[in-house]
Amino acid sequence: MKQAESVSDFYKRLPSHAPARVPLNNAGIGHINIFSRDSCSVVSPYSRRDFYKVSLIIGKGKIYYADKWIQIDQPALLFSNPVVPYSWEAESEQQSGWYCLFTEDFIQHSERLGSLQDSPLFKIGCNPIFFPDAIQLKELSSLYMKMQAEMLSTYPHKYDVLRSYLHLIIHEAMKNNPATNFHTYTNASSRVCTLFLELLERQFPIDSPALVLKLKTPADYAAALSVHINHLNRAVKQVSGKTTTEHVTARIIKEAKALLQHTNWNIADIAYSLGFEYPSYFTLFFKKHTGLTPSQLR
Repeated sequence: MKQAESVSDFYKRLPSHAPARVPLNNAGIGHINIFSRDSCSVVSPYSRRDFYKVSLIIGKGKIYYADKWIQIDQPALLFSNPVVPYSWEAESEQQSGWYCLFTEDFIQHSERLGSLQDSPLFKIGCNPIFFPDAIQLKELSSLYMKMQAEMLSTYPHKYDVLRSYLHLIIHEAMKNNPATNFHTYTNASSRVCTLFLELLERQFPIDSPALVLKLKTPADYAAALSVHINHLNRAVKQVSGKTTTEHVTARIIKEAKALLQHTNWNIADIAYSLGFEYPSYFTLFFKKHTGLTPSQLR
């Protein structure tokens, strides 16, 4: 399965954007960069990214999600997070605006924002597109230009300034209601099932006890794909013949077996990394689906 695009992958895909002498941890903790959209790609591939983006889109095009898409025919502010996959297809040669990409490590350095996924603009399942009015567009454009200038400055605290500008952009969006004029695909079941299976596979392997499975239930996957849980369950069952729960359970069991057989992690660490609140819950779950306790398999 295709893995999520990392910041390094992004720069490899767009070498002209690669920052000269700017490391991937350019902010000390985390990474941030700001770009003009004047030379943006006509088509951005459908994928999940391992970084956040805030884009001020000036130009016509379409943004595609799992089972819906939206027409962009006026300036728009787009928020994307590392979980929800999407793609962009430009419909006009005249493209302008800016976008800022950054990692969660960068923004978590700010006590004011905390975890970005808790922000209503990046929260899984929320509509991520806003249409600013003329006054807001002028203000947002000014903020992006200030961010570009700050990136080039030698001010020792410039990354604190950049966090503040990003904070202001988020608040400008929160003054508006999110876009609601999404369109749905005619035959979305196959697409939704495929994206679910890809997203499921992307949660693995778990290669450190410090990592915890983020998406644990069918409801988590439905939220990540921005589809209703009933729609996800119907699509997966119709296309694959198995329920969403069966797929999730089978993949967790497969990962649990691999961790038990090929690592020296203790069973409690394995349980926590797989999203179980208590090791005893993991033991009951594992025995129910394999007939063995974790210790017996090991």
